[in-house]
Amino acid sequence: MALVESGIYNMRPIICTIGPFNVYSYGLMLAAAFLLSVTLAQAQAKKEKIDPAAIFDLAFLSFICGVLGARIFYIAENIGYYLRWPLEIIMLQRGGLSWFGGLILGAACGIAYLKKKGLPFYLALDLISPFVALAQSIGRIGCLLNGCCFGRPSLRGIYFNVHEASLIPTQLYSSLALLLIFAVLRLLQDKPHRRGEIFFCYLLFYSLKRFLIEFWRADNPAVIYGLSLFQLLSLALFLFSLVKLSMLRNEKLLK
Repeated sequence: MALVESGIYNMRPIICTIGPFNVYSYGLMLAAAFLLSVTLAQAQAKKEKIDPAAIFDLAFLSFICGVLGARIFYIAENIGYYLRWPLEIIMLQRGGLSWFGGLILGAACGIAYLKKKGLPFYLALDLISPFVALAQSIGRIGCLLNGCCFGRPSLRGIYFNVHEASLIPTQLYSSLALLLIFAVLRLLQDKPHRRGEIFFCYLLFYSLKRFLIEFWRADNPAVIYGLSLFQLLSLALFLFSLVKLSMLRNEKLLK
């Protein structure tokens, strides 16, 4: 019934099969997100006279560490399930990444790399931040096809065959919001700005987006005052970014 009411087809966790191998939509979107975003970031690096190879290395290291951190955080959130089904820990093709975990470990590894190479910290983060948002936007399409990060039941939603219900397509809304964030950050990037401003704007916009989207999501339970853990983390990140942006107001404009 929900399929008829929503008028939208089932999700596609597996895009196609090549011989004995399945091509999973989630993994395919992650790969596409990385390749497109790092290519555009390298092109921007050339415009800003920054070594594109260093940006590729930074992006690759942060991507790998970010995925690892996101997986660890997600497993910690759902530790009861993974203790019962430990083999599921390595089943990344089925989804299961947490952005906050990815931010922590990805940023830590990125900072270590920048220090090792002697590259200006905020200069590099300002350069890659818009393309991180773009990568996330593409990645959310993988979530949509996979059926993870799902929303609350709605007769006007999308039918997810893996959940046997018509749900709010929070993945699609998140993807569109991240695409808008990418566009805004790119506009700011090409205008005079203070060092670090693009990065903290990214954190500000993302945390606001995540806080609002969480009201429609059904996979994260409320922990206090009707708010989920990710809304509390988003609120903290939003306030932190707002303070940092206020502190940058007295800094000299670049470009």
